[in-house]
Amino acid sequence: MSLDEHSALIEQLKPLLMEPDFHELFDSLTTDESNSTRFLLKMELNRISSLCTRIIDLRDKSELPCEELIHGKQQHFLDDPAKESFLESVALYRDQYTLGVYENVIEAHKLRKLKLRGGKNQDDLPFAPYLAQGVVLGSYFNRSEERMNYSIRISVLQPNRTEIQGITVDLSVGGARIRLPLKHHFELDKPIRVKLLELGEEYYYEDLQQGVDYEIVDTQTSNEYCWLRLKRVGGSDALSEMLSNLIRGYKFRYKVDINDVLVAATGLGFERHYLPHLPHLPLYLESIEDTYQITHKLLSRDNQQLQYYFQDEHDISQLSGMLSDSRLKTLFNEPENKDHQLFFCFTFHTQGHIYFYSATLAELKQQDLLALFFSFGASKPSWKVFKLAHHEIDHAKSYKASMLPGDDVNYSALTEAQLKRFTHVLQLMDLTTAESQQDYLSWGNICKSKANELKVFGQQKVKSNPIKLLSLQFSERRNEARYSFKTQVKLSQGKLSITGSTHDISSKGLQLTLDEATQFDKTAPIHLGFPKLQQISGKVQLSHLPYRLIKTRKKGGTVHLAAVMGHTPHIGVEFINKLIIHNRDKLEKITEANSEKKELADGLKNLLMRHLDSVPYFVEKTQKSAKISMIGVGTHKNVITDIFAASTSQSLEYNLESLLKDGRLKRDFIDPIRALKPQDGLEYFETYLQVSRQSQGKVRVKCISPDEIGDLNARQHFIRQSNNLGRFMALRIYRGATGKPDLNYIRREMEYIGIHAHHKCKKLEELMWRIIGVGELLDITEEVLLRYPQLHQTEPGLTADAG
Repeated sequence: MSLDEHSALIEQLKPLLMEPDFHELFDSLTTDESNSTRFLLKMELNRISSLCTRIIDLRDKSELPCEELIHGKQQHFLDDPAKESFLESVALYRDQYTLGVYENVIEAHKLRKLKLRGGKNQDDLPFAPYLAQGVVLGSYFNRSEERMNYSIRISVLQPNRTEIQGITVDLSVGGARIRLPLKHHFELDKPIRVKLLELGEEYYYEDLQQGVDYEIVDTQTSNEYCWLRLKRVGGSDALSEMLSNLIRGYKFRYKVDINDVLVAATGLGFERHYLPHLPHLPLYLESIEDTYQITHKLLSRDNQQLQYYFQDEHDISQLSGMLSDSRLKTLFNEPENKDHQLFFCFTFHTQGHIYFYSATLAELKQQDLLALFFSFGASKPSWKVFKLAHHEIDHAKSYKASMLPGDDVNYSALTEAQLKRFTHVLQLMDLTTAESQQDYLSWGNICKSKANELKVFGQQKVKSNPIKLLSLQFSERRNEARYSFKTQVKLSQGKLSITGSTHDISSKGLQLTLDEATQFDKTAPIHLGFPKLQQISGKVQLSHLPYRLIKTRKKGGTVHLAAVMGHTPHIGVEFINKLIIHNRDKLEKITEANSEKKELADGLKNLLMRHLDSVPYFVEKTQKSAKISMIGVGTHKNVITDIFAASTSQSLEYNLESLLKDGRLKRDFIDPIRALKPQDGLEYFETYLQVSRQSQGKVRVKCISPDEIGDLNARQHFIRQSNNLGRFMALRIYRGATGKPDLNYIRREMEYIGIHAHHKCKKLEELMWRIIGVGELLDITEEVLLRYPQLHQTEPGLTADAG
């Protein structure tokens, strides 16, 4: 295994390295990897997170002026680009100077110098527009609690060991990171007891006096110190409440780590550009009485024609006739056999009835009816070629894509129960083209069978259509479930004070009926108190809670409010969320039109995005023109991204030069996209790739369109030559124009980021507005090879991996 193949996963794990629960996060994010891969990943992560003692001095290596930068006890001399690289990298490792920071700074400096050789400015280099960055899609880690950087004196002990003094580096309700002397002599596989000395002097809790038990989940060392990441395994509820209050009380003294939220918001923002143009049809399977059945379809704006193809004369979908239980079981039993993933179809019309015929490539080879089915089927106007991608659902992961600290981690019970029933997600992809249909007709030259032999591939008629249709939701706020609930409320804004009562509640929002119609200032917070709920809330203070006005109705008599999420968890949100969770069976749920469907559609979308078969890309407007700036990647291996990553030196960086050079960026992408409107849907074109291995592990990629190669013989020669040199690949490249960004979908994440790092929020919003185009790269190699019958006559074993 090469670690290069897992660069996206390593980049996603980096920000989590210094967390107390890193091992749980690591296990969760690497469930699909082998033990040897997990071992190598952990070794690499341990290596880059180990503390570094090497000084970086660029004074004799840079053409730019260098300034002193002091970090800890170390003194570095860096130019401005290196300083920016240093600060960005060190933030990933909780302000620790690690080997990963050192390597990032040195590598970035070397790359900048390399690009500047020959006196050219980096932005003017020919290949600069061809570099794209990876953005992780569909795999977002969600943290349930905020963590503060807070240093206090501690003492640590273990049975039969000397008590050691140290300090905390950060602290949360459920964990901590502490620093001890290097020679502490503790057994790392056994719990330790930590006394929070300064808190023990200020607060009296039995836990604080006796110490709190923690489990050691990771350790790192330097020449002088040892850092331990801890997970709390002891302590009372009272201690949890005290720590929670402490974090709230010190909100101006610590910095909240927003990296998880920023990664999720960025991925979700790019998702909203891609999903309206999703060209494939997602299907969701359940196993009912040991039989696989498609029960749901997910519709986008651009994929609805796919489902219409399967409607018969009674408007009943025959899709489940093609994707039968036996075919699906064969597919799942041999997931690496791509012959089970290609489907060929046509329909026959007679006396007002429509009959459907379908076969997989594996079935046609087994029956020796490849030439007959292709030549006969391709003569019909209804001829279709489909690719079926699939992945099994991991139910250990949360179905929700993004959660802020304090959020309910689940959808409604009904939605969660439905999502748990699904076993697999399928994507049905239409690969049919008018040009290739003519190519399939040429199989008739070697066909010796008769048409009546195709009866075996006639689909049995489906009498009813049990598949439910759900549509992807766009340009809408993500509404929580609302519950009917009435209680007294006191509202104040400046000198204005009024009373009212709730009409309905959700954890983060309220609808109130006011005793008197009132006009509030929409730009200022409204502070709420709940006098009746205060009587049952114990020590939780339900007064002066900040909310903001969303809208008013009935001339100011009814108001809709949303909680203002600040540096600390919102007390009102936490209390109402607990109130709803503990009383769900007693509260009447107010269902909006299709609210359950909208929630289920969001969950289905998240399951789909976990494992895309294609590679989305995004076109960003620049000062002079535009460029492909972002490539959507997942945590799973993808042959397309692996090829374009092979010639880059940075993780999550992709060199698209072979695809875009010689004016093809402008000709094939920018100009066509600018001529399109967002409602036009996607166009596509195809390109052939010759991928060959060079010395020292380098990869050479030649991209050329079939028309540029020449006639049929020239294309067949190109395919043979490619397989002799390395491998042949074919890509279908979709392209389309985007509309305005759907920032409403990530509004809550943006507000949270804006509170803690306004510049990052603004930067993300500006990036979303600069995206003008979207598309995807889809591997169609196996299907393209079938368009050339002569290749299969002379080389019957030819596959995409022949090299």
